[in-house]
Amino acid sequence: MVHAGIAHLCFEIIHLYEDGNGRIGRALAEKVLSERPGLTAIAHAIEVNKKKYYDALHKSNHSLDITKWLVFFSEIILEAQAYILSLIDFVIAKTNFFEKHKNILNERQKKAVLRMFKEGIEGFQGGLSAELYAYYGTSRATTTRDLANLIEKTVFKKTGELKSSRCFLILS
Repeated sequence: MVHAGIAHLCFEIIHLYEDGNGRIGRALAEKVLSERPGLTAIAHAIEVNKKKYYDALHKSNHSLDITKWLVFFSEIILEAQAYILSLIDFVIAKTNFFEKHKNILNERQKKAVLRMFKEGIEGFQGGLSAELYAYYGTSRATTTRDLANLIEKTVFKKTGELKSSRCFLILS
């Protein structure tokens, strides 16, 4: 965004033409933004709000007043930015997690943790059960030992008892 702002400002300062410098400056800024995509998730925000998106498009298509469309689109951009910020927080938390636990996880545990992180900021729904952990080819005894070890080392927190117990990552 900084580069786009600078490009626009420089073009305006040079003021090459008698008329149209603002339009060309804005087009130049858009060109710079398109060549250097930043941290945007507009497509994700639209996907999450697909019905509202198509409703807003439809309504603005039948009127010359696009105010409601612009308000909606601005909200989408703000939502996209909030999503990106939460994604950045997630990546930082993941990095900190592995930095903190890099020397205490065995290969089986790393696989399980990586699988949980794979779900992204939405998280691993329902937590990790012994049955799911055993999916990595471990015996029941090894699964129990590994999970108990992860709970003891405060890598996981446990909820429930016996077969209904689930483990969740501790990211803080």
